[in-house]
Amino acid sequence: MVLATLLIVCGGSGVHAAALGDFIGKAQPGELLPGADRFGPMQGEPAIAPVYQQDRLLGFAYLTSDFANATGYSGKPIQVLVGIDPTGVIKGIKLVEHKEPIVLVGIPVQRILDVVNKLIGADMASVARGTAPAPQVDIVSGATVTVLVMGDSIVRSATKLIRSGRIGGGGVVAAATVPPVIRTIDLDKSEIRDWQGLLADGAVRRLLVTVGEVNRAFEKSGNSAAAEHPEDGNPDEPFVDLYASDVAVPTIGRSLLGDDGYNRLAARLKPGQQALVVAGAGKYSFKGSGYVRGGIFDRIELIQDGNSMRFRDRHHTRLGSLAADGAPDFPEIALFVVPTDFSFDPTAPWTLQLLVQRVISVRDKAILTFDLGYTLPEVLTKREQRAATVSDVAAAGTPASSTVPAISPSAVADGEQPLWMRIWQGDLVKIGITIAALGTLVVIFFFQNALVRRPRLYTWVRRGYLTFILVWLGWYANAQLSVVNVLTFANSLISGFSWEYFLSAPLIFLLWASTAAGLLFWGRGPFCGWLCPFGALQELLNNIAQAFKVPQYRLPWGLHERLWPLKYIIFLVLFGMSLYSTALAEHLAEIEPFKTSIVLKFAREWPYVVYALTLLAVGLFVERFFCRYLCPLGAALAIPGRIRMFEWLRRWPECGSPCQRCANECPVQAIHPEGHINVNECIYCMHCQELYFDDHRCPHQIQVRLKREKRAALASPAMRSGKGPDTLITAGGRPIAGLTTSPPSP
Repeated sequence: MVLATLLIVCGGSGVHAAALGDFIGKAQPGELLPGADRFGPMQGEPAIAPVYQQDRLLGFAYLTSDFANATGYSGKPIQVLVGIDPTGVIKGIKLVEHKEPIVLVGIPVQRILDVVNKLIGADMASVARGTAPAPQVDIVSGATVTVLVMGDSIVRSATKLIRSGRIGGGGVVAAATVPPVIRTIDLDKSEIRDWQGLLADGAVRRLLVTVGEVNRAFEKSGNSAAAEHPEDGNPDEPFVDLYASDVAVPTIGRSLLGDDGYNRLAARLKPGQQALVVAGAGKYSFKGSGYVRGGIFDRIELIQDGNSMRFRDRHHTRLGSLAADGAPDFPEIALFVVPTDFSFDPTAPWTLQLLVQRVISVRDKAILTFDLGYTLPEVLTKREQRAATVSDVAAAGTPASSTVPAISPSAVADGEQPLWMRIWQGDLVKIGITIAALGTLVVIFFFQNALVRRPRLYTWVRRGYLTFILVWLGWYANAQLSVVNVLTFANSLISGFSWEYFLSAPLIFLLWASTAAGLLFWGRGPFCGWLCPFGALQELLNNIAQAFKVPQYRLPWGLHERLWPLKYIIFLVLFGMSLYSTALAEHLAEIEPFKTSIVLKFAREWPYVVYALTLLAVGLFVERFFCRYLCPLGAALAIPGRIRMFEWLRRWPECGSPCQRCANECPVQAIHPEGHINVNECIYCMHCQELYFDDHRCPHQIQVRLKREKRAALASPAMRSGKGPDTLITAGGRPIAGLTTSPPSP
């Protein structure tokens, strides 16, 4: 499953995005604009709502996700209402909905709000004009991504709203004179990609809606008549599985249409004109029958910057299949040419809106909309800086002699950078240290035989590395992986995958990537045995306990063998629950004490602290008790870990029969009595390899050493002269009965 983070990618957006009307009722007017007592009717698209004190307009309220990307680490939008006055100053902020696991079960919400509320009072009109830098929020340890996404969505949405000219007075004038960065399609790029490659970077986007989701959407719509006519079928069955892409882009067009098909399309299109491919499967047809009767496709609508259009039959060409390798066989594939009279910018975000119709009676229909959002990937575009001209100034309504704030091209480009990219640039030191630590672990693994031949050095290298992982990676950098990450990834494949929120946590992303790579070589051992901060904490505490002669207990093999499946059962329950309710699954994932002991450093409510300390206390007597029997993340990694390509742990023929030394000394009892290593349970601590090469502890190596010593003794000068004394053969400094050599008789 974790390996899929590198190999399986789906693109797209989820079900119809929430709008202001869905959330404005969750806030009081005075919370967004101090002194306000009522909201006015919503205006425009995306909607904003005027906020009044009696009849005096104080400002406007809007929802950040209507204007800017607000997707958190959960893969779901963080819904924030913002109050902004007519001059562009933020007056109030209210968090109305989120699915962030670290906030749901860890960081107090108020701690997040205290940081984000520092944006109140910020003059966003100055930011929109380019005369002031964008305000930044502070970081909350353990909730970095959540805080940054909230802050970024507030700043970007306010800036976009002001630049649209709907509020902010003259704030847009100067902004219009800033030398623009022109983003265009890179026509020089025309490589052929397969279906998965197109999905991977968002060149093809997906909207998947199940039967259950449609039925629930109609139930929530408030239309009881529509709710009484639910769709038949399995709730998990696809109601519509929709894909869309801009095939006027050379790379996409050649991949989906083939060279001949793309060349014919290019010859047909006017300069700058675009064409979209829409493919669908499932119970619901995106074409419908309206285009047959009236020549119009009434179930899909193209929307960009508040403008919309519906395709007609003259814009449509039916396709039988897609040329990309690995593309599914779709029952419906349509090629739509965007008419030139619709102002369409292929480099700007656009939405293909699906209208789902439900017949209530002969004359009545209920309609819900679901959005498939699309943004052309950066790699398929290029940027050019154009100097401001007199016509630009005149168009903005500003005299040509007016002073225009100077903004460097790099500053403008920085403002366009995705949030995840800015996070990576701000964490270069941590990223460098993490990469160095991962590189060190690779060296340890590749040269493990040389290391374990020196037991004392190996012991201190392992303890030193685990200490670094616990203190720096865990307690300082908060880079503790969790089963919640696995559930989030699985959920994103269902609701719409995006790399952005996985890339927004650089250290977590690096750890997942290295863990996925490690699964190919060594199974789950690299993470569980070396990179897990909580695992390191358990082992180091147990080392201390052994140093103080705390008794160690090994469960009988029969009981141990029946207890280790518990973690697999726990993982399957969590995974199944996540398909029903991600939020509930994240609450149940508290069976992991990682947040309490690593991310929050035990600064939490007492039941969580007692639970974590109890597990650590048990681990003083039974080494890595939690890892062995309860860890759902270990179970999730063990499943794909069986596909490893190499077997690096060595065994002698005598291992298991008759020798049981490695099995008896394995810290996590991952070696079966018959001698083979269970890779699902192995944490790759290399203790068995240390024994493997030790000619004073491994019986096989002892016999090899004895034979070697005997040959050496017989070949000595004293033995050849016949005067040598009897030689006593020893093992570990102790004589072995019956093993002596005597000089030969004359």
